[in-house]
Amino acid sequence: MSRRRVLAGAAGLAALPVLAGVGAPAAAAPGPAGAAAPAQPAPRRARPRALKGGHGIGDPRGSDIAVRAGRDKEARFGVMFKRLPAFNPPDALLSALALRMNDGKKPLTDVKDSDTEFDNASMPAGYIYFGQFIDHDMTRDKTPLTQQRQDPRGMTNYDTPKFDLGSVYGGGPTANPELYDPARPGYLLVEFHDGVHDLPRDDVGAAYLGDPRNDENLIVAQLHVVFLRLHNKYRDQGKTFEQAQQLVRWHYQWLIVNDFLVRIAGREMVDGLLRRRGNGPIQYTGRLYQPRNPNRPYMPVEYSGAAYRFGHSMIRAEYEIQDGHTVPIFGQEGYEDLRGSRSIPENMWIDWNYFFEIPGMHTPDDRNMARLIDTQLSLPLATLPPTVVAPTADAIVALAERNLLRGKRLGLPAGQDVAAAMGIRPVTNAQLGLTEPGWKGKAPLWFYILKEAELLGGTRLGPVGGRIVAEVILGLMALDRTSYFTVNPSFNPGGSFAMGDLILMADAIDERARTPGPADPGPEAPELPHPEEPADQANPAALPDPAPGQV
Repeated sequence: MSRRRVLAGAAGLAALPVLAGVGAPAAAAPGPAGAAAPAQPAPRRARPRALKGGHGIGDPRGSDIAVRAGRDKEARFGVMFKRLPAFNPPDALLSALALRMNDGKKPLTDVKDSDTEFDNASMPAGYIYFGQFIDHDMTRDKTPLTQQRQDPRGMTNYDTPKFDLGSVYGGGPTANPELYDPARPGYLLVEFHDGVHDLPRDDVGAAYLGDPRNDENLIVAQLHVVFLRLHNKYRDQGKTFEQAQQLVRWHYQWLIVNDFLVRIAGREMVDGLLRRRGNGPIQYTGRLYQPRNPNRPYMPVEYSGAAYRFGHSMIRAEYEIQDGHTVPIFGQEGYEDLRGSRSIPENMWIDWNYFFEIPGMHTPDDRNMARLIDTQLSLPLATLPPTVVAPTADAIVALAERNLLRGKRLGLPAGQDVAAAMGIRPVTNAQLGLTEPGWKGKAPLWFYILKEAELLGGTRLGPVGGRIVAEVILGLMALDRTSYFTVNPSFNPGGSFAMGDLILMADAIDERARTPGPADPGPEAPELPHPEEPADQANPAALPDPAPGQV
């Protein structure tokens, strides 16, 4: 019997960018037994070749603003702690630290054998990939390539970060018709083959997406499909395109604030940064993230280059995608793994009950739990495959080393300096385990945030990391005039609403995962909107007209 089974009763979160090889698209297959035959699509117009994700091959445009333009500048990116100096430890010291951050444990053949000392009992592993989905949405750069070339620093031409599901909707049916079903106006395109719901793809398997990075691994790709299906379910309920889009966005935003962020930063942190006054907009009260131009908010490099990379330490070496089917995040060439940029193989469909808590379904004793937030990364991340990092002579293939060196190149401040600027007593290098004199009593911000969380138990971020992440997310949400914070601050799908509920709403539980067991009668997908949704949201006619630019 595994240690995890013994301890299960006592046990009482920017995810990894993965860019994978291209696979051939699978042939179409009939739908699940008992399901209505899908409508035959109209003949497709010639579509451009789909783009592939570019994660893992460089820094986002403009992220080097601190070293290129100055620490006082705010454009697509900016520095939150403008008065703090950049931390410049020797590269050799950073590379040596990265070696110590490898936990050395090979992927398991069955998740039930997981060592519970490294599992986060409060964080199902799906949230780390939801976090990656969120990151791609808020950092999406849809600036035309011609303007990007004219403005490589992202100083003038750039899109402000929003939680508007641009990765799902693109620029809308007119600007991105390849994302939409030509046979059903207002519906998003979902492919169905070999019993699997998949992203729409071109003839070499690359996906048509608002953000190609969402096809980098099979977990995020299938999570993206959940949102496509949720939109289409709302259309099936008779809602207009605009109404369906608005409801999907609001549920997504509500989950970011009240499910995802609460799990990684704590309810106290989230509630302490928000103010609700009557029927007025939900107000953000943070003092650290305060963009000078509220109409063009920037992305802090402390967030993108350090704090939000907490999720890298929570990635497992392996995941059980269905009962008894455990797959490594990266496998050897020729073996199955979770790399994307290919049609979803028929045996790689995801049972979401192994990644999230699904209401009404039994709890598997080998559900994938995220790893604790700490300074140890799983073994596969120490040698990123060629599909993630181009195999050049000077390629850096260890994720920890890439993060540490990138932080220095971006001009990030030291962890202790950030803590002091926040009014928080800094953790010393002795407590962090950095004893080499070359550190000069300071630590890289990313490592500091991970160790700070580890020293507090590792189940969520500590005060420095948690505040950076919470302030940026909540600050951006409040500045977006189309978010539910402003348009409908009373929106609430239910106090216990979580990702599992959204998956059920989308009717995205694979029928093979619903097989009833002795204590599992099998859940029914709830009608849309969610039963606990306020009446004004249930009535399409009562929805406010979309704000300009919302569609």
